[in-house]
Amino acid sequence: MGTTAQPLDVMRGPHRLHVEVTRGAGPPVVLMHGFPDNIHLYDRLLPYLDGRQVVRFDFLGWGESDKPAGYPYTADNQTGDLDAVVDALPDDMDARRVVLVAHDASGPPAIDWALANPSRVAGLVLLNTYYHWTPRLRRPPAIALYSTPLVRDVARAAARRWPELDRRLYRWQVGRFIHDADVREQMVPQLYREFLPAREAFWRLNDDLLGTVLNRRRRVAAIRAFAPEVRVVFGADDRYLNPHVALEFASLFPHSELFLIPRAGHYVQVDEPERVALLITHEWPPSR
Repeated sequence: MGTTAQPLDVMRGPHRLHVEVTRGAGPPVVLMHGFPDNIHLYDRLLPYLDGRQVVRFDFLGWGESDKPAGYPYTADNQTGDLDAVVDALPDDMDARRVVLVAHDASGPPAIDWALANPSRVAGLVLLNTYYHWTPRLRRPPAIALYSTPLVRDVARAAARRWPELDRRLYRWQVGRFIHDADVREQMVPQLYREFLPAREAFWRLNDDLLGTVLNRRRRVAAIRAFAPEVRVVFGADDRYLNPHVALEFASLFPHSELFLIPRAGHYVQVDEPERVALLITHEWPPSR
């Protein structure tokens, strides 16, 4: 059981994106991470996708992808990362149509790409993510700290001066995203170690956050006209990207199904990987 993932280096201009591909059946399932994490967010999900074609990658600035200093890490540029990955997939993966799986901060780039390329989307899966501002959308406290103008400058200075305080804040915030204590104790320290080299990307994406959710309101009409099927799969216990946000997504996309997963929080793919994998891979209807 289990097909070995193969590394695939994809160039985004002069910069390298780290991509892993697994051959199998069906349209390629493209897994995207948010912040402050990377492709290892899907480690617990992968065994349940055995036999399917799977693509997962680190956005520029994260994980094993290049981390160019001074780079404009924005949702728009992450859309370009996704475009580069899909275009570079091997011919034998038949990536004419893909299933996009977005979580957290990858929601805007995934949805933007889908709106621009509807004929290439076999399905869109939204896992505890966001796109545009809604009244019930809540930023996690650590994200609010690092994304609110003026406040973020003080917070970043404190993180540089007191690394232990920064580590404790990360463990507290990300720890709240995972229900199982044993999984939490194993996963959070690993994610924190991998987060440290990605700090510049994290801060710049936080700078971009408020502008992103505000200007995406202009694209609501395009969402209402989106023809491919959408599955909104949210951990019901997420108090930030919460069931109200999920309901908003389900009401906007014309061909959507809503699944609220009990006993799962923000990291729904970590808390309930088997259930999430089933919803990702369940047969998609033909394109409209």
